[in-house]
Amino acid sequence: MHDNLIILAGGMSSRMKKPSTSNKVTKEDEDEANIKTKSLISLGNQGRPLMDYILYNAKKAGYKNIYIVINERGRLFKEFYGKKNADNNFNKLNISYAIQYIPKNRIKPFGTSDAVFQAIEQFPHLKHQQFTVCNSDNLYSEKALKRLRETTTLNAFISYNRDELEFSLEKILSFAIVNLDDKNYLKNIVEKPSIETANNYKDNLGKIRVSMNIFKLDGNLIYSYLKSCPVHSIRKEKELPTAILNMVKENSKAVLGIPISEHVPDLTSKDDIIILKKYLKKNYPNKLNW
Repeated sequence: MHDNLIILAGGMSSRMKKPSTSNKVTKEDEDEANIKTKSLISLGNQGRPLMDYILYNAKKAGYKNIYIVINERGRLFKEFYGKKNADNNFNKLNISYAIQYIPKNRIKPFGTSDAVFQAIEQFPHLKHQQFTVCNSDNLYSEKALKRLRETTTLNAFISYNRDELEFSLEKILSFAIVNLDDKNYLKNIVEKPSIETANNYKDNLGKIRVSMNIFKLDGNLIYSYLKSCPVHSIRKEKELPTAILNMVKENSKAVLGIPISEHVPDLTSKDDIIILKKYLKKNYPNKLNW
């Protein structure tokens, strides 16, 4: 078991800055979403942000050391979770910050693989430890986080049953699917699959599986692939799935898919604010009991 969780929160939230298509999003929500990073928008009890709920589930799953990857303008995180660069005590979680610096020839961060790489560079002990990596705009369950923390496999990811995701059909069909072998080891990640292709990649339970970007990784094994990760030809970023697939190319049993059937709430656009507020009110009706 490991105690380390890296939360990727260094993105620019560009899709969140686009206008809402719903008349249910208030002007207050719109204004806040335009100036804050997604995971710090007021959503839950007493106006607390989504990040609180990710941390709460992580603590319940047994994680102790949290590394939040922020960008150079991410100072607001320190107002919520501690002002020191490292070893802040937030409800008995040890919170540290890694800064994802933007190269001089870019205006946006260099992608999720670069974010994890910079976190390891700033906290070198992670290179010799295991850790979970997840997004800051998805609310992963205690169950999912715990399964990754407790697996004895060096590298793994949560392999979600696509049928259980409560998104629009258009959004679900846009998700990349995972291709697994008969033992649930990752073979490939297929972007923008056709319906026919998706149906050809059902797992041994007859389910189409997707990754929601939550992985357990071994620092010693993944480090070189993060460092050498190529830039995506279209998105022009160094993406964590690319680094992971490069590792899989050299070891077909490198990354195990752990099957789970449940929804993963998502905060991508302003329209999601209303959905998340309802979800939190229903599933976390009281103040979080840390």
